[in-house]
Amino acid sequence: MSTGFALVKTDGAARLGRLETAHGAVATPAFMPVGTAGTVKAMMPQAVRDTGAEILLGNTYHLMLRPGAERIAALGGLHAFMNWPGPILTDSGGYQVMSLAALRTITEQGARFKSHLDGSLHDLTPERAVDIQHLLDADISMCLDECLPFPASPDESARAMLLSLRWAERCKSAFTARPGYGLFGIVQGGIDPELRRQSAEGLRAIGFDGYAVGGLAVGEGQEIMFATLDVTLPHLPADRPRYLMGVGKPADIVGAVLRGVDMFDCVLPTRSGRTAQAFTRRGPLNLRNARHTDDPRPLDHQCRCPACRDFSRAYLHHLVRSEEILGLMLLSAHNLTYYQDLMQGLRGAISEGRTQDFVTAFSTEQALGDLEPWNG
Repeated sequence: MSTGFALVKTDGAARLGRLETAHGAVATPAFMPVGTAGTVKAMMPQAVRDTGAEILLGNTYHLMLRPGAERIAALGGLHAFMNWPGPILTDSGGYQVMSLAALRTITEQGARFKSHLDGSLHDLTPERAVDIQHLLDADISMCLDECLPFPASPDESARAMLLSLRWAERCKSAFTARPGYGLFGIVQGGIDPELRRQSAEGLRAIGFDGYAVGGLAVGEGQEIMFATLDVTLPHLPADRPRYLMGVGKPADIVGAVLRGVDMFDCVLPTRSGRTAQAFTRRGPLNLRNARHTDDPRPLDHQCRCPACRDFSRAYLHHLVRSEEILGLMLLSAHNLTYYQDLMQGLRGAISEGRTQDFVTAFSTEQALGDLEPWNG
């Protein structure tokens, strides 16, 4: 028995579900904050929980280099190591290997790369990627794949997709099935509908606990991303969770939920928080802007986070301009709370059969901008 997924309700293509793991349940659609190196940047674990997050993402590549998967295993696994008792999904390292193009070579066997930390050589094979994630005690492990940057030629997309399928078979063979733990395959194929179909059907034939759509959010733009989802998701099984990797902006997430995606991750909310950008129901705000200097209002009148509950825009602007760490912490917590509230709103809308109304209201409010008067 692996991870379990129950599809609770649908509204059009949008899906309300429940994912059961060894470390707890996750309501979907779900957004996973990114804890690259065993921490969500500028956030204490309890603060992450307070945002409403139920599952985090950890990074195989970074953790294998420092402090090392074997060391984390000896210290009780990643949950104990970072004091996160809830579910954890770990990516396979494929995306980081893509970003290290100048430092790595890809062969049938796997990826050989130089550490960005000290230049040491490492081999990341499908079997090793699965082993590392087992040592980390990840509830959900991801197959090793070759992710290409955009744009990629049709020949390159086909080559990488077929290689990723062969690696997926090896990952499945290496994975140790046990209660509450699952392995997800990753659909590749660039923006070619036929390659995406072949990849999805090939992964279904192997059989996985969930299916991710990879190779998007790499520069292709929202319109192409949505078009690729439209031709990919129908080929994935309805009774397994669907995970869109590395996405994204709030409007990207809303559009993908409308198309039937269940899970998301992205560094955007925390990275934006560290660069003074706040997401609100009226669109993003740049807290560096001088117009916030004397503004007594909260960032978002409807937000429950500490930044909105306890502090003014003027104070947050002051923290940012003074380069105080508290400003980064408060804005990161706010952004993650906004994302979790967005997911909760989507789940409620799907449950009540009013998803399209929710999306219309979301788009309307975002378009108003912050200079319009707030209600309430």
